[in-house]
Amino acid sequence: MTMTTRTRIARLRTLGLTALATTGAAAAAITLMPASAQAAEATQVHASSTVTAPGNNSHTTTSQHTATAGANNLDGWIKQSLQIMKAKGIPGSYDGLKRNIMRESGGNPTAQNNWDVNAKNGIPSKGLLQVIDPTFNAYHVAGTAHSVTDPVANITAAANYAAHRYGSIDNVNSAY
Repeated sequence: MTMTTRTRIARLRTLGLTALATTGAAAAAITLMPASAQAAEATQVHASSTVTAPGNNSHTTTSQHTATAGANNLDGWIKQSLQIMKAKGIPGSYDGLKRNIMRESGGNPTAQNNWDVNAKNGIPSKGLLQVIDPTFNAYHVAGTAHSVTDPVANITAAANYAAHRYGSIDNVNSAY
């Protein structure tokens, strides 16, 4: 192997690592905000409009979740949301919702992000699933409170957004 070949390989490795680091940092900064094309589409979405992912039958919860759906805690909010989601045809599971909630807000329904690009633009992400107001308004589900900080409304709107964007909240495994 010549010195030129070694130099090229070293440069490619450096560029590859730089690209991975940049991609990871960008992914960590993304929140629930529709892209320009989606924003235009979102304005056409009716408040009660929902999507079901083809072949996704993950509406049921597992037997380990035993609290009542009416409980005023994270478990109860997730279960209330799942009932509404099932009625509206929005795919998602207890585990998918809880995993994303714990990553986004640690289960705090009043959590608010005041540091990212959305916050700097005056629209901080809020609530259990860190939804910004324009996304909440576009994907709000009829039958829930019209407040981004209402736990059930926040979860259900975020799951509706994720269904439109990713097929299901269950398919979201990082900031979205």
